[in-house]
Amino acid sequence: MAQKIDWQNIDTILLDMDGTILDLHFDLHFWMEYMPLMFANKHGITHDEAKNKLYPILQAEEGKLHWYCLDYWQKRLQLNIIRLKEDVAHLIQIHPFVLEFLEQAKAHKKRIYLVTNAHQKILKLKMRITNLESYFDDIISSHDYNVAKEKQEFWQQLEGEIKFDKIKSIFFDDSLSVLKSAKQYGIGTIIAISKPSSKIDAKEVKGFTNIDTFKHAFIK
Repeated sequence: MAQKIDWQNIDTILLDMDGTILDLHFDLHFWMEYMPLMFANKHGITHDEAKNKLYPILQAEEGKLHWYCLDYWQKRLQLNIIRLKEDVAHLIQIHPFVLEFLEQAKAHKKRIYLVTNAHQKILKLKMRITNLESYFDDIISSHDYNVAKEKQEFWQQLEGEIKFDKIKSIFFDDSLSVLKSAKQYGIGTIIAISKPSSKIDAKEVKGFTNIDTFKHAFIK
C-alpha cells in the first residue's frame, strides 16, 4: 500500500480519530453495550430491552452532527455521558503503528491535523489518555464548525481555517460517508482504514485505497 502513497507530493496529513488512529472498540462498546446497561439500570429494565429502545434512537441521528454530540445525548437520554465514558476509559487505545507513523510525519516536516467529528469533551478525555495532542499542528472538531465531516461545508471551513492545498493533502478515515465527502471535495489522496476496531475483522472499504494499519502508510 505504501507504494500507492506519493509522499513526495504530500505536505499536509489530515487524520480522523475514532477508528483511524484510535481503536473503535472503545466507542462501539460504550454505545452498544455500556451506555444501554446504565440506561437499563436507571429505568429498571433489562439490558436487551434498553438496547431495543435505544438503538433506533441512535441510528436515526447517524451521520448528523447530533450523532457525535455528547451534550445532545446527555440531554436526550438523561445520562451523564462523559462520566460514563470515563468509567470505561481504560478501553481507549492507540492503533498499532500510529505512533511510529506520527514520528515519521514530524521528522519529514509534514503538517499534521486531527480532523474529527468527535465532541470536544471526549476529545479532551482521549488526548489526556493517549498523550497524542503534541503531534498535531491543530485539532479540529466538526462541532467547531457546527457541521459534520459528511457535509461539504465542513471541508470549506477547514480549508479556510488551515489553508491547506487539497491536491497535496492526504486524508485517513474509516467512515465511507466521510471518505466520499472528502473525495467530492477534491482531497488529493484518500486512504480508508479497513480495521477500525481491534475486535472486528478487517473489511474492505470499496472505492478507496485500504490499509489495516499505519504500517502500510509509512513514509519512505
